[in-house]
Order: sequence, then structure tokens, then C-alpha cells
Amino acid sequence: MSSEHRHPPGQNLLIDADDTLWENNIYFERAIANFISFLNHHEYTPDQVREVLYDVERENIRQHGYGMNSFAIALVKCFEQLSVEPLTPALHETIHGIAYTIAEHPMELLPEVAETLADLAQRHHLFLVTKGNITEQTGKFERSGLQEHFTAVEVVAEKNAHAYNSIVEKYALVREQTWMIGNSPSSDINPALEAGLHAVFVPHRNTWMLERGELRPSIGNGRLLEVASFGHLRNYF
Repeated sequence: MSSEHRHPPGQNLLIDADDTLWENNIYFERAIANFISFLNHHEYTPDQVREVLYDVERENIRQHGYGMNSFAIALVKCFEQLSVEPLTPALHETIHGIAYTIAEHPMELLPEVAETLADLAQRHHLFLVTKGNITEQTGKFERSGLQEHFTAVEVVAEKNAHAYNSIVEKYALVREQTWMIGNSPSSDINPALEAGLHAVFVPHRNTWMLERGELRPSIGNGRLLEVASFGHLRNYF
């Protein structure tokens, strides 16, 4: 698409963080694989253990939200459900250790993210919109080196239509000029459309199971774009 087909300058681009700007879920997946290996269940297959863990995580999020601490609690609960041996303090510490290896990985920006943000920020207003633990998410943002491109950062407990409406009201954004950009149909795309915004779906090959879902383009009156990669945003904005 040539530049004359771009949306005019001054758009508000709300941009997801985890698995849109940088790798995130792959580190949780590695921790889950380590946990399954450690559990070494003799009746449940790895996929069955994973299903139990997903169910525990779904329930756990309601009480503890997102982030590493919540993930560690879910691993412990899953171990308690499936293990024949009791959960000793030593086992508890080992399981927490598996969860917290996630904190040790370096920030790994996805391809073309840095240069694309630098380009978009020249013409548009960029807002980082992510959910989870505020300390964890702001820490990742600071380590990413991307702060200079963003007008503001919003860390919300859950990404739903209410959260997007609150952001629109807080910054007095015009909905017709506001887009939510991300990899999750259930958190980034569908609730933003429901809130009357436009949305851009940027697929990621390793999106978290609990973030997958069907795109629902007819849920609102906003436009839905799908791009092959983050770098392709420059063709539209």
C-alpha cells in the first residue's frame, strides 16, 4: 500500500505490549514444559496436564490477576491437584523457581518493532495499553527502550470494553481516530471493537491459549484490519 492510502496523521494508536512488541508467552511455555517434566505424571499426558493447568489459570486469574506471581500460584495449585506426593516446602520452592525463571529472560523485541514505532510516532499519538501486574509491565516497558515513542502508558487489570472506554474518556480520544493494535482477539480486538474503536490484528505464532479466540469484526461499527507483521503497520499509518 502506498503512502497516499495511509490514514491521515493524528490517529491515536493504542498498542498492546506482550507478544505484540516483545516476546512473552514463549517464556511461560518453556516454564510450563519444565513444570510438566518436573511433575512427571504417570497417568496424565503432557497435553492433559496442560489442560488442567489452563483450567487452574482461568480460575486463578479471577482472584490473583495476571503476572508471574499468579502463574506461580497456578503451578502450585496444579501440582497439588495432580501429584500423589504432598507439597513440601522444598517442592513449593522448586515450583516457584520454575515460574520465576521467566523474570530472568532479556527483553526480546519482535522484528521491526523499534523502527516501526519510531516511524509511527512522527505522525500519530502512541499509547501503550497492556494488562497485568503494574510493576512487572512497567518494568518491562522501561527495559524495552521504547518509552520515547509513547504519549502514555496504561496498565489495566483486564482488557474489556469498559477499560477501553475509560482510556478514551481519560485522554479525550475521538473514537473514529482511535485504533487498538494487538495479537489477542479476546483482549485486544473484540473488546476494542465493542467499545466503538477500530482495531488492527497482528498475529503472533505463539499467542497464549487463554488469549485465543475468533475475531468478531461485526461486534461494533469500527474497522478491523489484519496485517501480517508489526512492520506492515507503516503501510496503513
